[in-house]
Amino acid sequence: MKELTKAEDQVMQILWKLGKGFVKDIVEEMPDPKPAYNTISTIVRILETKGFIDHKAYGKTHEYFPLVSKDKYTKFYLNNMIKGYFNGSFPNLVSFFAKENKLDTSDIEKLLNEIKNQKP
Repeated sequence: MKELTKAEDQVMQILWKLGKGFVKDIVEEMPDPKPAYNTISTIVRILETKGFIDHKAYGKTHEYFPLVSKDKYTKFYLNNMIKGYFNGSFPNLVSFFAKENKLDTSDIEKLLNEIKNQKP
């Protein structure tokens, strides 16, 4: 799996939210100023080539749907980020965010309790 560009990620976020949709549906969900229809159409074709989405044809129109789940991509993306920025260490990631967000010991204890209470 490859990492998505910012534009590809934006389109995928919309398709994950919608479940499926035509290019016009994706354009409608985009923030203003909305990109051109052809721009989104090009991004959709790139995502299809990369194996992230597929389509169902209705004559000349295509309805697109995700092949890669949001959860699967999130895991891939976060693992790559941890490898690239935190030497593959989850504790380094947590330490970074704890320092950046000025978490105190009670915040960290709450996080630890949440982790302990999660079901596998």
